[in-house]
Amino acid sequence: MRKNYSGGVVNFPKVSKAERLTDTKTEHLLASYYGINSFDITQRYITVLETTVQEHLPTIKDVATLGLVNLKTKKFIQLAKTRAWNFQQGCMAHWLGTAPDSKIIYNDFRDRKFVSIILNVFTKKEECVISHPVSGVSPEGEKAVSINFARLRITRPDYGYDGRGCNPRLDEPYPADDGLFLIDLKTGKSKLIVSIAEVKKFLGIPSDVSAKSLMWFNHTLFNKDGTRIFFLARIQKKDRGWHTVSMTVNPDGKELRACFPSYWNWSGSHYDWYSKDKLMITALYQEKKWCPVFFTDGKNDYQILGNGLLDFDGHGTFSPDGKWMLIDRYPDSVFHMQNLMLMDMSTNAVLSLGRFYEPPRFFNPKIPEYWRCDLHPRWSPRGDMIVFNSVHEGSRQVYIIRFEFGEVK
Repeated sequence: MRKNYSGGVVNFPKVSKAERLTDTKTEHLLASYYGINSFDITQRYITVLETTVQEHLPTIKDVATLGLVNLKTKKFIQLAKTRAWNFQQGCMAHWLGTAPDSKIIYNDFRDRKFVSIILNVFTKKEECVISHPVSGVSPEGEKAVSINFARLRITRPDYGYDGRGCNPRLDEPYPADDGLFLIDLKTGKSKLIVSIAEVKKFLGIPSDVSAKSLMWFNHTLFNKDGTRIFFLARIQKKDRGWHTVSMTVNPDGKELRACFPSYWNWSGSHYDWYSKDKLMITALYQEKKWCPVFFTDGKNDYQILGNGLLDFDGHGTFSPDGKWMLIDRYPDSVFHMQNLMLMDMSTNAVLSLGRFYEPPRFFNPKIPEYWRCDLHPRWSPRGDMIVFNSVHEGSRQVYIIRFEFGEVK
């Protein structure tokens, strides 16, 4: 698909219509956060959650079914039940790099604790129960990071888990024994690599927080070779809302960095690693506007992506070959339409892939974050398909768009 724009011609792929993969008899969502691979390596299956919950924040009593959807038959294959899930990040199911055709890891609540389970999807045999829930998994599938999902339930309810499966430490604004944990998935052993107290000392705190304001971590992601970890450090404001600092660190806890100058003022929200040292974060660039900022970890070589067309906070993620960036946008305030877009990395030209309506029942003016449905798109391993969540047909379901790439002439 050749598109002319002011800078020349871009060979965008041929784009299929969005096709629903799930049955509308129940609600479905992708089983992990945006940007996390949902496909097995053969691209035959994706991980999906099935639930009857529609219009409330999931509680510990709300059991969701984790399963696979066959992309050809659209059949939902039940794998397991989980009580550690939410509408934003599912149960954080990851295909493991050690066996990307057959093994996943996902979160659950068992014996009053949050845990993660390594499961063979074909034998349905549990191979290991890890004593921490996972927040991110390294590309080779041997390491993971964990955060306090009970604390997250208090500070960002739509991202945490109900049930107090770990101590939320509500009496400790900056605990020295809680924060970012590294897990060895071979042994199940874990260690604290960055504490909340350490980050507080490193950053200081903004002026508009109270003595009881809690700091917490969220949104973790390993880089492409597993040598750096991105995460967000956040702290409650006195009234409502929070401040954010985007950070990176080595898996051993060394070389802790803030990604932007003026720590708290540039903020940060959504993100993806482009390579082992380059990444994109949607941030408040120079404290003026929200946009996707592309830069090298540890350097100040900031570049705004999108030629002004992507000046908003969206969920951006790079194609496996690095040629494209996929990004969505929150619903507009008038028509409640969510835009899904594709950007060419070499020119920053942007193509709309579709606009999807969010019905009123999926947002509440008082607590809009709790059960909203973001598109949260992600790529297939070969980069020829994307899947995303949407409610434009009246219920929460999973959709696929296929790309056909022609030769560049």
